[in-house]
Amino acid sequence: MNGTELLKIAVPNKGSLAESATQMLREAGYRQRTDLKDLVLVDETNGVEFYYLRPRDIAVYVGEGTLDLGITGRDMLLDSQAEADEVMALGFGGTRFRFAAPAGAGLDVAGLAGKRIATSYPGLVRRYLDSAGVQARLIHLDGAVESSIRLGVADVIADVVETGSTLRKAGLELFGEAILESEAILIQHRGADPAQGLDLLKRRLTGVIAARNYLMVDYNVPQQRLEAAFAITPGIDSPTVSPLAKQGWVAVRAMIPAGQAQRIMDELWEAGADGILVTQIHACRL
Repeated sequence: MNGTELLKIAVPNKGSLAESATQMLREAGYRQRTDLKDLVLVDETNGVEFYYLRPRDIAVYVGEGTLDLGITGRDMLLDSQAEADEVMALGFGGTRFRFAAPAGAGLDVAGLAGKRIATSYPGLVRRYLDSAGVQARLIHLDGAVESSIRLGVADVIADVVETGSTLRKAGLELFGEAILESEAILIQHRGADPAQGLDLLKRRLTGVIAARNYLMVDYNVPQQRLEAAFAITPGIDSPTVSPLAKQGWVAVRAMIPAGQAQRIMDELWEAGADGILVTQIHACRL
């Protein structure tokens, strides 16, 4: 891509998304900074210029058209109300946003009308409340919102929930459906033409996601048991089958979901397969 304008991509410089975003880009073949003090890194080989920014600011820069693309959380994009759109989900940084109130309060979403809601994501919560037709007062706090009810600042909180143990310790309980299921996403400026290099980036990132979510299984199986084995390992398009020197046997190779590997190996063994090997996939294009 020499001689062309560099693709400008924003990457989180800290927080829960930063390390995973950097690792994914490395696995996709892009250079990444080794010194955390570096704010910009140029990868001339791939025609990309990376900018390391606060995760909450990334949607703003992309929305203003200053940068072509960015990696941020879906929650931060929606909260920012920036002129940017999600291009693809990246499969890490998953979070859930929920409402919580004092245990036994018996609230539902309709009951939030007129309440004070403490949150670090007022734009996101306002958008949800507007869609539900509920008018409430939002209290914007930068963190530790679970203390706001005990201190008399709010009646309800809206926050990221992982296990819920922190909320229970604060005497709170969840209610209502999830406000949002968030994860890391790739974003671009709304209405912009696809940037040069975007298709390549998407292919590489898609390859990384697939390599993380799938494993390769190899096994030997009698020819007469091949149909049963195919039912267990259909692969992405279809399995690869090769004849063996052993009469009446074939070797099979297929991609399988990583989370189902042990069950699939058990089922293949019961179906008459042997020599079953499972290996990691470091990169792929599907």
